[in-house]
Amino acid sequence: MRDFHVHSNYSDGEFLRSMVRAAESAGLEGVGVADHCNVATREHHASMRSVYGFNLDLTYERRRRGIDRLREEFDLAIYDAVEMDYDLRDEAAIETFLAEAGFDYAIGSVHDIGGRNVQVSSNFSAMSEAERDAVVDDYFDQLVALVESELFEIAAHVDLLERTPPLRGRATDDHYRRVAQAFAESRTIPEINAGRALSDAGIVHPSDRLLSLLREYDVAVTVGTDSHQPTEIPNRVDFLAEFVAETGLEPVSPDGLER
Repeated sequence: MRDFHVHSNYSDGEFLRSMVRAAESAGLEGVGVADHCNVATREHHASMRSVYGFNLDLTYERRRRGIDRLREEFDLAIYDAVEMDYDLRDEAAIETFLAEAGFDYAIGSVHDIGGRNVQVSSNFSAMSEAERDAVVDDYFDQLVALVESELFEIAAHVDLLERTPPLRGRATDDHYRRVAQAFAESRTIPEINAGRALSDAGIVHPSDRLLSLLREYDVAVTVGTDSHQPTEIPNRVDFLAEFVAETGLEPVSPDGLER
């Protein structure tokens, strides 16, 4: 069992050593530290970089030295990864950064539509039904563009909208089929993400509807706990192990890593 999606203090998680120690204690064979990064220069994203520290483009070399030290100390594979915020307008900047940084793998994710974080309900509560549907359309346009860009080994929480009550349940089978088709034609693979699986919401990404279509299109999947705290890792690892056993899934490693 390997967890390809945890965060550390190099973005919005806990100390790097604490996260790796928790991964080892949970019995993992490997853990991927994939801190957030945003390379957009627009005002909203510049604010996110400043407030939340989503600036791994400035700190990845220092984090890499820390990972190298931990590799000597801990008996598990530790992957040097990144979770990039994706926007079609930023493709050139993302491609340049990833080529320069040389991570073990890169995760792509869509968090914002029109400058609004899709996980914040208040951003959409005053919208009309038609406006909310337009946000959902835009989200899946961006997600498909992410997959088609071939910039990333993994796509994170590919139906993130389900976390947000004003947007939940608005995705259609046409949206999901379009995403599944894009994955079937790409090297990018979606993850089974447990970031909200043990919360009150009980949400697993992807949803049953989308997961069914991914299986119909014979799309491989990987796994990630999306943990930000050491205490989150053990329970989420156990959940994922049970989930893949019950569903009969056989998760794979990202391209270029040992299977």
